[in-house]
Amino acid sequence: MSHPDPSPRRRASLELLRAEASDELSALIAERLRAGEDPWEFMEDLPTVDELVVFLLRAENIAESGGVKPTEARHYRVLRQIALDYPPLTRAVWRLLGRTNTSRRWDATVRTEAS
Repeated sequence: MSHPDPSPRRRASLELLRAEASDELSALIAERLRAGEDPWEFMEDLPTVDELVVFLLRAENIAESGGVKPTEARHYRVLRQIALDYPPLTRAVWRLLGRTNTSRRWDATVRTEAS
């Protein structure tokens, strides 16, 4: 049985990935403002541009693996590989890895539920 490679494929330059993430973040902010939400209440909960880039690269890895939700160990390996492939994203990767049980709806922390 072969195991999928946990490393992401470099599909674009970091500058392009950041530009895409910035556009996505701007659209998300505009949508929430149009919905009447107070920016003082939601801005702190939004991911940074670099965090969005990490999530994009992680999502691509999940899609390449057949869409299977990663285990905690695979989640760690994939994020670590992203940090190795894109050194400027290292701080964002480690911030995401260091968060556990956050209240952020978009948080990618893999949690295992007790049976």
